[in-house]
Amino acid sequence: MKGEQLTVTETIDEIQDALRCLERSGWDGFDCSNRCLETIQNWGRPPGAVRESLDDIQRDLGECRRCGLSAGRTKIVFGAGNPEAELVFIGEGPGYEEDRQGEPFVGPAGQLLTKIIAAIGLDRDQVYICNIIKCRPPGNRNPEMDEIATCSPFLKRQLKAIRPKFVCTLGKFAAQTLLDTTEPISRLRGHRHVYDGLCVIPTYHPAYLLRNPGKKREVWEDMKRLMKEMGLPLSAKDASINKT
Repeated sequence: MKGEQLTVTETIDEIQDALRCLERSGWDGFDCSNRCLETIQNWGRPPGAVRESLDDIQRDLGECRRCGLSAGRTKIVFGAGNPEAELVFIGEGPGYEEDRQGEPFVGPAGQLLTKIIAAIGLDRDQVYICNIIKCRPPGNRNPEMDEIATCSPFLKRQLKAIRPKFVCTLGKFAAQTLLDTTEPISRLRGHRHVYDGLCVIPTYHPAYLLRNPGKKREVWEDMKRLMKEMGLPLSAKDASINKT
């Protein structure tokens, strides 16, 4: 960007991108941890300052060109729902319908997620739904590590803006990214985890359930754990999502 004056936000983005690049190249002597990147993100913000809003973060994201996914997307899928939600659902990334409409979880997997949310006694307007990455990967392939590294700071800023008490991660990429682990989702689910003081309940992604309906009962067990953590009433009758 020679000859142009960078804004503070652009400067911070460039520093973060440089650190990520150094880490991927195997350089030593640089702190490229998520903690360091979050510290850089908060530069210039005094302690106790008013927190960012989701609108602030979305404006900063802009018409993002920070990674190669921007070349093939139709719309950025930022997130949707209650900006003051106690519960946030985090998925992997947009699919075909999400990319077309610019809204998260509106395709077949989203319809199943809506039923899961209803099964715990809530509706979509009461929760917030977003993804690890904001642009659809070509052919709905899995997101790559550099794409996650570039986009996940926006997710973490979203969580700081919303200040939920509970997070339900959907699928391995959401759980592994948030919890900074390589453990498979089969081991992560069924347990309570903590991220930045938030209660995290991992479960399988709804798209996985569409291919593997036999796993729905395990997801219902995860949802019962989530309901217990949230203090939501459990139905006298086991409303298993096997019926969805």
